[in-house]
Amino acid sequence: MYNISLRILNNADEAADVLQESFIQAFERLNDFRQETTFGLWIKQIVVNKSISQLRKRRVELVPIEEIDDFPEEESVDYDEIEYQVKQVKEAIKKLPDGYRIVLSLYLLEGYDHEEISSVLKISENTSRTQFMRAKRKLIEIIRTEKVI
Repeated sequence: MYNISLRILNNADEAADVLQESFIQAFERLNDFRQETTFGLWIKQIVVNKSISQLRKRRVELVPIEEIDDFPEEESVDYDEIEYQVKQVKEAIKKLPDGYRIVLSLYLLEGYDHEEISSVLKISENTSRTQFMRAKRKLIEIIRTEKVI
């Protein structure tokens, strides 16, 4: 459970806090558990939801410019090129078959693991993993074939 939260938050302290809050919430809401899924999956969903909520709570702290002593040199980054590449990848994802696109999106963009995907889509974990691997290969093929990037 800790690793799930850590993968989502990318911060060990926050992940530990979220895990603790998740277990507290699970025990407080134990009567809400409906045995439709396993207890572990139920707690895992709480951890995922709490982690995503914590991620959304993060805000960039704005500091008045007067308080900054030294400005780092700006790296020359071509934001237009990056934006173009992101757009091309999004377009390539749209061209994937439905099964590939859904599993790829849930795994990479939504942060679900294969157990959760299998539960949501009512497929086996192995099918989820296979669809994900095939989706990655197909995405690379689409990008190379169309010389998108």
